[in-house]
Parts: sequence; structure tokens; C-alpha cells
Amino acid sequence: MNPVFRAVDGLRLPEASRALLRPGEMETDWGGNVHRLPRFFYEIPSWEEAHQMRPAPHFTIAELMLVDCREAELILTQFPHYVPCAVVLLARFLEDFRREVDAPVFISANGGYRSPAHQSGGAKSIHAWGTAADIYRVSDTFLNDAKSIEKYGAIAASLSTAVFVRPFGPERGQTDDHLHIDLGFVSMSPRECSEAG
Repeated sequence: MNPVFRAVDGLRLPEASRALLRPGEMETDWGGNVHRLPRFFYEIPSWEEAHQMRPAPHFTIAELMLVDCREAELILTQFPHYVPCAVVLLARFLEDFRREVDAPVFISANGGYRSPAHQSGGAKSIHAWGTAADIYRVSDTFLNDAKSIEKYGAIAASLSTAVFVRPFGPERGQTDDHLHIDLGFVSMSPRECSEAG
């Protein structure tokens, strides 16, 4: 049975979590555009439940929030964890992508949600919205060359005008060892949560 996705208001989290997640705060991206960080999160009680929680048939929350030592210590080692609610939109897109390529899709560590405190991009990275995925493999194909990244990037981009795919290359804003897809700076307010106060 799929555990319940319980939404929480980030402004009501303990102070230590709020300091790292910065719910609702403004942040400037790499291009100088200002965006509001996510305010509402799904509470993930444990790794066991993260592996059972499926926002889409072929993806678990665990796959979308796997990070390494570059993440803030509190977020890396203590539960509950908090993942922006918009992660379910990313999971739905990844499910559509998986169906289109007709093969398993693998997200790299640090390739899904990363908190604003993460050392790789921090709050400037779209990963802090829970709406980006770095895919390192599709079926048996590793995405580490122009041919594979461009092939699968074209498929991903064809699924929606809302999807951005980084082009192949070594410069900032490009990628040469994975397929980066994102849905933009999307924030989601669940029905049961109020934005007042």
C-alpha cells in the first residue's frame, strides 16, 4: 500500500529546518531572475517510507530526493525529510517520458530535489524547487555523450512546451554527462494548505 503524502506548510516547520529550506523566501537564479522558493512540502517520515511512496507508477520519492554529503547535515541524516509538493508534477512528467522511451529511467544522486542549502547550486538551482531531474541512464544506455543526450533530450522536449532540456556541452547551462530536464520554477499549494499567514 502506498503511504499517504502529507503536505505541510514550510513556515510551520522547526526553526532548524526552516533555516535550510527557506520556505517562501525570494531567490535570484543564475540568470538574475527572482523566484519565490517553495513553501509547501511533503513530509517524508523515513527512508523505508520514501521507497514505498510512489508519486507515479514507476518512480518513488526516494529516487527523487537521493543526495550525498554535499547536502546539509540535518537534511542528509535526520528524518522527517521535506520535499517540495511540485515534485509530484516532475514524477508525472518522468512517467510520461518513461512511457515514451519504453524503458526504465534512472535519476542520478543529487539529480532530483536538492535543498537550498545543498552545495551544488544551492537555492540558485532549479533543483531546489523539486522540478528538475538529472537522468544518467535510460535502459542500458548511459547518457554521457552528445548522441545519447540529444536523442533523449529531443524526446523529453517533445512531450511538453513546459519542459526545458539543457543542450549538450561543457559550459554553464549545458550538460555533458547526463540529461537535465526541468519544468521551471513551479510551486504547488495543496488544497488542504492555506497561503494565508
